[in-house]
Amino acid sequence: MDWQEFFAMGGYAFYVWTSYAVTFIVLLANIIIPIVRRKQFLRQQALKQKRQGTL
Repeated sequence: MDWQEFFAMGGYAFYVWTSYAVTFIVLLANIIIPIVRRKQFLRQQALKQKRQGTL
């Protein structure tokens, strides 16, 4: 088996590689979104404390 056959996936390359891409994007989003939301939450809490004068 050569590389061209491997990447062609027996004629189903579009479906196979698209499913790999979607899976990779979802996994990446599951890592990035919580990090971004945590930063936003901490920033909001710091602003809230600053407004209340408890910092």
